[in-house]
Amino acid sequence: MNWDRIECNWKQFKGNVKEKWGKLTDDQLDVIAGKRDQLAGKIQETYGVSKDEAEKQISE
Repeated sequence: MNWDRIECNWKQFKGNVKEKWGKLTDDQLDVIAGKRDQLAGKIQETYGVSKDEAEKQISE
């Protein structure tokens, strides 16, 4: 899916993100606001995975 589209419709996709990465808080997701690099960073930080693994999970 086109990430620009996700960024524009972040509120709709936020629920999907919360399903996959439940440890991320609403506040964190509001700050991320659909920005892929920030989401990858929060996944890395929260779940202790590498940047490559975070990017892989986002792509899936």
